[in-house]
Amino acid sequence: MRREHVLPTVDDTRALGAALAGVVAPGDLVVLTGPLGAGKTALTQGLGAALGVGEPVTSPTFVIARVHRGGRLPLVHVDAYRLGSVADVDDLDLDASTEESVTVVEWGAGLVERLADEHLEVRLDRRDDDVRTAVLLPHGPGWTARLDG
Repeated sequence: MRREHVLPTVDDTRALGAALAGVVAPGDLVVLTGPLGAGKTALTQGLGAALGVGEPVTSPTFVIARVHRGGRLPLVHVDAYRLGSVADVDDLDLDASTEESVTVVEWGAGLVERLADEHLEVRLDRRDDDVRTAVLLPHGPGWTARLDG
């Protein structure tokens, strides 16, 4: 899988999420970084749709975390924007569901990486021309092998 992507439309961002669904496995952690409007939720929507989640995947900003079941793998979708510390993450008790799920965390850099031995960081950005970009950064040999394979 390519590591750098240009995403002219929201459908392109969702398609990248769908492509990630082909390589994720139970226990995976995906950390999404980028400014507001960069496509973090759209990417998660594509991932959820490709996993077969039947319900809409919306931003969990106000509930902080949502669990979507019914697909090939459960999808735990977290918005860590309002979390200020690792202790706040611990209070969510996310590690109780990470072994059987794919956990996607928006705004989680520096807070959630310890939830898994390896993780994939997806750096999303929004250019001045409103085109989004994504860079996939594997952290760990398992993710490196999957992205290179």
